[in-house]
Amino acid sequence: MREVAAVGAIAIDSGRILLIRRGHAPSLGLWSVPGGRVEPGEDDADAVRREVAEETGLDVEVGPLAGEVLRPGVGDVVYRIRDYLVTVVSGEPVAGDDADDVAWVPIDQLGERDLTDGLLQALRGWSVLP
Repeated sequence: MREVAAVGAIAIDSGRILLIRRGHAPSLGLWSVPGGRVEPGEDDADAVRREVAEETGLDVEVGPLAGEVLRPGVGDVVYRIRDYLVTVVSGEPVAGDDADDVAWVPIDQLGERDLTDGLLQALRGWSVLP
C-alpha cells in the first residue's frame, strides 16, 4: 500500500457544515468536507487553505486538528487524512476544481445526504458536531 498525505477542512457556522460533492474518484458523487492531497513543499495549513479555495472559492483560517483517518483510495493507495477545524474569513461558496457542488448543510440534515464512508462517524467521534 502507498500512503498519501491529505487534509480536510471542517467549517461549522450557525448550525451548518460546509460540504462539497466530489466530482472525481475517490468518492465520486458523495458529499464530504473540502480537502485533498498535500502537495510537495506544503504544510497541512497551506494545503487546507489551497484545497478550500480551489473547491469552494472561500478563504479560511486554519484552526486545530480535529482528527485523522485512513481511507482506501483507488488501487493500492491509502489516504491519511488530517481534518482541521477552519473558520471562513471571506468569499462566497462556488463549486470549483474537483467539486461538483458546494453547500452549507444544516447539521440536523446530514443524514439525508449521501456522505463519504465514515464521515459522520468521524465527526461524531471527534466531538465536532453539537
